[in-house]
Amino acid sequence: MPVIVSVPTLLRSYTQESKRVEVQGTTVREVVDDLERRYPGIRSRLMDAQQLHRFVNLYLNDEDIRFLDNLDTVVADRDELTILPAVAGGAR
Repeated sequence: MPVIVSVPTLLRSYTQESKRVEVQGTTVREVVDDLERRYPGIRSRLMDAQQLHRFVNLYLNDEDIRFLDNLDTVVADRDELTILPAVAGGAR
């Protein structure tokens, strides 16, 4: 089933500069696997082994997957997955 993934500017070099890509999967993990198959190298920017990097946030239809079933969260046809790199820093 197709899932729409919103890609941040930082990762668009992997997706031929596309802001949104359509991939397949029934779980977030499968979606990430299909992203890697279509856009080699992107998984290592999102994950370390089998877990998300702590500085990467994934939102499924505006819900943080860490508060759902993480990478095992089930996705439905035409769901939207948003990749958001965490922002750090600020004034001292």
